[in-house]
Amino acid sequence: MSPSKTIGIIPARYASSRFPGKPLVDIAGKSMIQRVYEQAIKSKRLDEVIVATDDERIQEHVRSFGAPVAMTAEAHQSGTDRCAEVIALTPGFDIAINIQGDEPYIDPEQIDLLVDCFQKPEVQIATLIKRITTMDVLFNPNIPKVVIDSTGKAIYFSRQTIPYFRNAPSQDWPYSHTYYKHIGIYGYRTEVLAELTKLPVSSLERAESLEQLRWLENGYHIQTAETSFETLAVDTPEDLEKLLAQKKPQ
Repeated sequence: MSPSKTIGIIPARYASSRFPGKPLVDIAGKSMIQRVYEQAIKSKRLDEVIVATDDERIQEHVRSFGAPVAMTAEAHQSGTDRCAEVIALTPGFDIAINIQGDEPYIDPEQIDLLVDCFQKPEVQIATLIKRITTMDVLFNPNIPKVVIDSTGKAIYFSRQTIPYFRNAPSQDWPYSHTYYKHIGIYGYRTEVLAELTKLPVSSLERAESLEQLRWLENGYHIQTAETSFETLAVDTPEDLEKLLAQKKPQ
């Protein structure tokens, strides 16, 4: 069996409702998208890394720092759909990693950890999780939680705190059970990725606004791997201010 070829894809939209032009925002002399790309190419498991965008300004900028870029349709509803178009345009890869374009300090080891999940031939989709240790994360509906089975496969994702720990007050939950938050980086076998984009929006996905529930509802398995690295995602200008306060750009 020949080794799998793996591509890292960084979706980058200009028209973000909460932070328009986010991929091009300057972070100490480099754009956000350039910082994500430079972190991604440090991965030891990726054969290629490409930016996927629907905006000519982003395309021109990515080319200016020498990175590959693919122009994709404006109509895509998710990064998953954008990744699928790239795979259709760039055949020859067995695994695709959907790297969030708003995490300028993503650790390359997280990418490698995700790719390593596919050493098991039965893995269709993979993602990362991190143990929750603080109350503010545990009860924040903007941070999805995940419960897993004994083999690390995801059972369910929710914006609510799951599981509900019946026999302890809520302030004791982090010490009564192991809770996990979801880290939103995905890996897919490319043939599975093509199938996922054909699925209609599901009832659970609509309720929670979490696209991975569509996959679970349709019988796909999502393997998880636990990371100890904290992610610093930028959804709003305020998030950028917090990131710059926490981390000194290199």
